[in-house]
Amino acid sequence: MHTFIPLKTLSFILGPLLLYSCSSNYHLVKSNRTEYAVTKEVKADSSIIRTYQPYKLKLDSQMNVILGYSENLLEKKMTGGESVLGDFFSDAALAEARKTDPQIDFTMPSTNGGLRNDLPSGAITLANVFQLMPFENELIVFEIKGTEVQSLLDYIARTGGQPVSGLKMKIVAGKPAAVIINGQPFDQTKNYHVLTSDYIAGGADGISCFKKPVASKVLNLKIRDALISYIKETQARGEKISTKLDGRITHD
Repeated sequence: MHTFIPLKTLSFILGPLLLYSCSSNYHLVKSNRTEYAVTKEVKADSSIIRTYQPYKLKLDSQMNVILGYSENLLEKKMTGGESVLGDFFSDAALAEARKTDPQIDFTMPSTNGGLRNDLPSGAITLANVFQLMPFENELIVFEIKGTEVQSLLDYIARTGGQPVSGLKMKIVAGKPAAVIINGQPFDQTKNYHVLTSDYIAGGADGISCFKKPVASKVLNLKIRDALISYIKETQARGEKISTKLDGRITHD
């Protein structure tokens, strides 16, 4: 069945709309789309280079500053349940955060996917640290129940190991076992102070154990700044970064 609208009614509805649409001084009459491939064949624009070159030189001079030195390559490649880079990253975050909150029991400051670049053997520059941690992630301490810690341990075991410090455990058949936190056997009836990032706390990778904490404390410390400070302080002591795998997470 068809419904017909009287012409007078249609004019009454469309009239104001047509009048409004005609009130503009501009009308789109044609639209074209063109793609420009950016390849090696595209020649550099010298005028653009001259514009940004002074800023690039200044930035390079800052980013190429040497913060310290490492005795070995700090790589993200996993061996068992840990990586040299993950161990360094977590140890640095925990050491710097404990200056503000010495009650911290352990940390998982990042997931393996959050470690973006290896750190080289030899000189470590500011640029190296920015490449490793390009994000503005903040460190936060959460006091959570032992049952929530168990959930985090289950996640670490289920994913084959994650960057941690202050924590030792075995992964047996995909489950956490022989867990030691801050030098003591894990007790699910206790509350623990856990250091992590705002990204993980927000539910990254389905982690939900920080959603309802007993308490929380924002340290006003970015992870990148913690890494920079840790490297500088090691250098100031006349030492080099010398992180080695220590079996903090193993597979049985």
